[in-house]
Amino acid sequence: MSQENASIKSILFALLANLGIAITKTAAAVITGSGAMLAESIHSFADCGNQGLLFLGLRKAKKEPDLEHPLGHGKEIYFWSFIVALILFSMGGCFSIYEGIHKISLHEGLKSPVVAIVVLSLSMVLEGASLYGCVIQINKTRHNMSLWTWFKNSRKSELVVVLGEDTAALLGLSFALISVVLAVVTGNPVYDAIGSIGIGVLLIIISFFLGIKIKSLLIGQSSDDKTRTEIKRILETRPEIDEILNLITLQLGSQIMVAVKAKMTKVDSVDQLINNINTCERELRKENPAIQWIFFEPDNKN
Repeated sequence: MSQENASIKSILFALLANLGIAITKTAAAVITGSGAMLAESIHSFADCGNQGLLFLGLRKAKKEPDLEHPLGHGKEIYFWSFIVALILFSMGGCFSIYEGIHKISLHEGLKSPVVAIVVLSLSMVLEGASLYGCVIQINKTRHNMSLWTWFKNSRKSELVVVLGEDTAALLGLSFALISVVLAVVTGNPVYDAIGSIGIGVLLIIISFFLGIKIKSLLIGQSSDDKTRTEIKRILETRPEIDEILNLITLQLGSQIMVAVKAKMTKVDSVDQLINNINTCERELRKENPAIQWIFFEPDNKN
């Protein structure tokens, strides 16, 4: 539950920040005629849509298992995270590149560049606060890992996407601010257009990395190393088990499926064997409530 709350808080912080920034940047883009500013406003509105899809994914992931989905709907969040990463990011990136190329052909100068600089600077502060809030929530789950290690190993696709969004937004704002300042200092509007193209390239690169990360979860990825190690440790310390022959875990959103093949301690009856297996399952769920399904196969090692 705490991890789910961390996800909801991170998405909510990003949504509120992006909505305010998007409205402000749209007004500034109209006043200044800045291509980089317009690209940034589109990016911020796209980010608002991203957060909406992530909320939808979290809600759908809570649906109860049914006959067609016996292991539940936990992987719904991976699907919607994948949509966010590939479609919305890519669409924002392609539009930004198009807008930059269009501005180069027009050679239009900036109107009221001071407005653009002020809005971009304010937006950087807000996006920085949103990124900080996201990292605070991530810190609750990453323990002593570096942020990059957490990104590679995390099974929380919604937090990964929000981190990618906030990082892209802050870097994009930096590109836009630098391009506007260069356009003002040199009097050459091409710098503004180049800033828009740079923002587009940045979005496409980040969407590519996020897509690869989430693809693994969609295909079917095990729980993280720490969780697998802890599950194995619990089973190996149980007196009911002589030896673990095989252990498979599968991450299904916030829930985990565990399949165990084990050589059990010898008992006098089948009923006692069943009771021992049930005891092991109860202990696993007690230690890790995220474990929703356990398939336990007793076997002899040949």
